[in-house]
Amino acid sequence: MTNQPDADLPLSGIRVLDLSRILAGPYCTMILGDQGAEVIKVERPDGGDDTRTWGPPFAGGESAYYLCCNRNKKSITVDLKKPRGIELIRELVKASDVLVENFTPGLMKRFGLDYETLRELNPRLVHCAITAYGQDGPYRDRPGYDMVLSAVGGLMWITGPKGGEPCKVGVAITDVVTGVYASGAIASALLWRERSGRGQYIDASLLDVQVSALANIASNWLVAGKEATRWGTAHESIIPYQVFPAKDRPVAIAVANQKLWANFCKAIDKEEWIDDPRFETNPKRVENREVILPLVAEVMAQKTCDEWVKLFVEASIPCGPVNNMQNLFSDPQVLHRDMIAEVPHPTIGTLRVGGIPIKYSETPGAVRLPPPLLGEHTDEILTDVLAYSPERIETLKRERVV
Repeated sequence: MTNQPDADLPLSGIRVLDLSRILAGPYCTMILGDQGAEVIKVERPDGGDDTRTWGPPFAGGESAYYLCCNRNKKSITVDLKKPRGIELIRELVKASDVLVENFTPGLMKRFGLDYETLRELNPRLVHCAITAYGQDGPYRDRPGYDMVLSAVGGLMWITGPKGGEPCKVGVAITDVVTGVYASGAIASALLWRERSGRGQYIDASLLDVQVSALANIASNWLVAGKEATRWGTAHESIIPYQVFPAKDRPVAIAVANQKLWANFCKAIDKEEWIDDPRFETNPKRVENREVILPLVAEVMAQKTCDEWVKLFVEASIPCGPVNNMQNLFSDPQVLHRDMIAEVPHPTIGTLRVGGIPIKYSETPGAVRLPPPLLGEHTDEILTDVLAYSPERIETLKRERVV
C-alpha cells in the first residue's frame, strides 16, 4: 500500500459518484481513484456489482474479478427502485464532481437521473455514460458485453491462428481500453470545467473505442481497401516478428529493421542469410515468408528460451519469454516497477493487487483503499457527505432504501 497523502494526488478534492458495474466503468473509476479522487461506488442492496459473484477464485468472500478493478473506492448500497433511493442519488449528485454510469440508454431518464435533470441540480457535473453502442444510432438499445463488442468491432476477426477460427483476446480488452479512454475524457472535461465553470456529458461506447483501437488495421482498409486477416502471433508485414517455440518454452522476437536483421542473423549463427537475395530486405522476407519462417523455427528449437533471450539481449534484439502469470509476477522488471501493490483488506488480510502503471514525478498514484465490501461505507457516506443524522440513516435502513 502506497502511503501517498490524498492532498498530494492530482485528483484530490474530486468526488466521483460511480453507478457503474462489471469492468469498463469500474476500471475507469479505479483509475480516477488511483489519482486521488474520492470514488463512491453505488451498488444495489441485493448483491451489488455483478462481478462480486464472478468466480471462483474467491478470497474473503469476494471474487478475484471484483477485486481487480474496485480499489480506492467506498461502497454504499442504494435501491434505485424506490423514490427515496432516487432522491438520495440526487443529493449525492449535488455534492459530486463526476457521475459515471453504464446503464442502457434511456434508463437514467426513467429514473429521473438523466443529464438534463442532473445538470439543473449541479451545472458543474461531468456525467460519463458508458454503453455498448452509444446513445444514438440503430444499435442504441442493444445490450452488449466485451466479447460481443470485440466481434462487432473487428477485433475478433484479426485475433487467432492463421487459417483458424476467430478468437477473443484473453482479457476483456475492449472493456479495459474503454475504461482508460473514459478516465482520460473525464480528466479533460474537468480541465475544461476549470476554464468554463461548466460540466458536460460524455457519451462513451465500447464499439466506438474498439473501432478506434484497430489503429493500423483500420487504416489499411480505409486507405487502401486491404482486408484484414488473422496471423496468430506473426506480423503481416514484418518478418521475423512473432513467437517461436524454443527447446523448452516459447520466445517472442521482433526483428523490425535491417540492422536488427543483421544482428539477428549473427546471433543465431546464420550470417549467410544477411545477403541472401531471398531474405536481404524485409519486403523480400515477407514475399518468401513460407521459406524463411520454417528455417528460423528450426534454429529457435535448438536452444532454451533463456539461452535465446540472453543472446538476443546482448545483440540488442527486442525479445522476451511468453510468460505465464507465475513467471510474470516474479519477473524482476515487473517487481522493480512496483506492479504489485499490497493493501489491508477487512476479510482477506493482506490483499495483493495490480500496481499503478503510470508513474508521475510529482504526484504518483496511490493504492489507499482496498476494494470495499458491499455497503461497507454506507453510514460514513451518508454522515460525512450528506450530513444525515443517525436517526435518518436508521429510517432508510428500516425502509430498505440503503
